[in-house]
Order: sequence, then C-alpha cells, then structure tokens
Amino acid sequence: QVQLVESGGGLVQAGGSLRLSCAASGRTFNTYVMGWFRQAPGKEREFVAAIRWSGGRTSYADSVKGRFTASRDNAKNTVYLQMNSLKPDDTATYYCAATRSLVINTRHREYDYWGQGTQVTVSS
Repeated sequence: QVQLVESGGGLVQAGGSLRLSCAASGRTFNTYVMGWFRQAPGKEREFVAAIRWSGGRTSYADSVKGRFTASRDNAKNTVYLQMNSLKPDDTATYYCAATRSLVINTRHREYDYWGQGTQVTVSS
C-alpha cells in the first residue's frame, strides 16, 4: 500500500523559508510523478509543483515559479519542496500526492495517492 507522509510545515514570517518533505513507501516510484498541492480555507485545492521521479523533470505554478523548488532523493524515497521568499498568500495546507504517469499532470483529480497534509502559515 502506498504511503505518503509529509513533514516540515510550520509558522514563518513573510520572506522566510521552509522545506517540506514527503516520504514515500509501498511502491517503486520510478514511473511516478510526485505532486505538491495546497488548499487554503474556503478555496479549491491548487497545483503548486510536481517532479517526475525518473529524470527529475519539474513543473511549477506561476504563483511559485522562481521561489519554490521541487527535488527528490532516490535513496531516501523522499521528495522535497523548498519554499523561499514566502508570502502570506502561501498560507495553506500542503499535500504531497503521487500518480503513475510519464507526463506531469497539474490536475489534482489525476493523482491517486495523497498524504495527510502539513500546515504552512506565513505571517505578515
């Protein structure tokens, strides 16, 4: 059974940084795409970033491009989301997700497995 466990959320001031981690288990993920999504209260879940496990190709939402970086550590079966220059608008619950795919998908309905989420709060 696939398990995704996020960690690394917290409270940070605007302009600060956080690194989220997503530890994946239960499958060989080299044919998977790992996505990061976020959801703020009263808003739809939105795509943030994604990375292909094989090859490391990445994709980002325009709102985070240049500030967030997705990466993976094959040996640890872990993906990361480095978030710099954080803004109050980045406040949300962040989710890690996985889908078996050769192409990066930005639609949350295309992802089969989800973590429990980690809260990120950015104060102004």
